Amino acid sequence: MSGFPGSPRVLKGALVGIDPAGARLSVIVFQYNPESLTRTIAPQSADVGAGRDKSEVLRLKAPPQETIHLDVEIDAADQLDRSDPIATALGLHPTLAALEMLLYPSAIRIIANEVLAKLGIIEVIPPEAPLTLLIWGLKRILPVRINELSITEDAFDPNLNPIRAKVGIGVRVLNYDDLGLLTPGGAIFMAHQVIKEVMALIGTAESLATAPQTLSLLPGGF
Repeated sequence: MSGFPGSPRVLKGALVGIDPAGARLSVIVFQYNPESLTRTIAPQSADVGAGRDKSEVLRLKAPPQETIHLDVEIDAADQLDRSDPIATALGLHPTLAALEMLLYPSAIRIIANEVLAKLGIIEVIPPEAPLTLLIWGLKRILPVRINELSITEDAFDPNLNPIRAKVGIGVRVLNYDDLGLLTPGGAIFMAHQVIKEVMALIGTAESLATAPQTLSLLPGGF
């Protein structure tokens, strides 16, 4: 960030993982915000087969499926310059581990399930991954499932700890159709959708104010 006194403070993007039992919290704040973020949005339309009422063709059965990809760079140079003891001893291992643990079930839960299964007490149920939130500013807080982490370690210290890395992160946004509206993740997505609807209204009002003649092109009744 620029040291100019009038420069604004830039919000940092982040990934936050919340354990289903609330026993573990992972927070990964991006050291440098990615310069770009790629979003792909595909509608979930109601299926209209042969013999179906054609009036159904515009119906949506659920929110669109959205995927997001971003590339994050992390570097331990500043911490090493300050002789930070964690960076000196471990490099970027803690940061990379926090990212990777968003894809891992809790080791304690795995061990406990195995012990109980051996005793015949429970039927083993696959443990849940943490509820992961992608935070990209105040208007975009999204529950997501990480589909891919691509990690390139570019530099190492004398102990082979990584000290510079690039991480490609691919996620799918989880909506209330995936999670259930009354779950914490479903409620977070609904809040995001409401914010998006308000911003869409603002955008529509601005467009109509700047180009009212466009309305004259619409069929009657609109």
